Amino acid sequence: MKQIPPLPRFIFASRWLQLPLYVGLIAAQGVYVFHFWVELVHLIEAAFGSQAALDALVASIGYKTGTTVTHLSESITMLVVLGLIDVVMISNLLIMVIVGGYETFVSRMYLENHPDQPEWLSHVNASILKVKLGMAIIGISSIHLLKTFINAANYDEKVLMWQTIIHVTFLLSALAIALTDRLTQSHAAPQTSSH
Repeated sequence: MKQIPPLPRFIFASRWLQLPLYVGLIAAQGVYVFHFWVELVHLIEAAFGSQAALDALVASIGYKTGTTVTHLSESITMLVVLGLIDVVMISNLLIMVIVGGYETFVSRMYLENHPDQPEWLSHVNASILKVKLGMAIIGISSIHLLKTFINAANYDEKVLMWQTIIHVTFLLSALAIALTDRLTQSHAAPQTSSH
């Protein structure tokens, strides 16, 4: 095996500086799990008539009616459930970044024979990770936009307009990334087959 000179070896070893970042994202994942369960417990308690839990839900979703909310309505339930789905999607995004980023940029995980290995991890690279992250961000943005439209009476028209513009920007960005990726792969394919 060829001996690697000290400087390139040192530069390559610097990839381990990313490890604390991924550990930090795992801690953030723990915070999201805690937040999910707090909201879920409030929803269940509010369904059984707890006014304190209902008040906590109304405050957390920014739902305003001008009067005190006395029962768990369908729109409040929908907003809370969309919030829970939002947490799950952000959590999925975190897992993609943690597992895919570590595998791509830090070190192999050697999960090939593990029964729970994610299907996408077997062919992950920086390009695929970008497309997957773009799609996840669009999903999260869609949930936020839906929550805003359900609760539209409590938002200014400018907020609705800007959220829609930002969502469309995310869509166009993801399409551009996917198109660039496809063009790059189609240009690379003939070169590799001709050798």
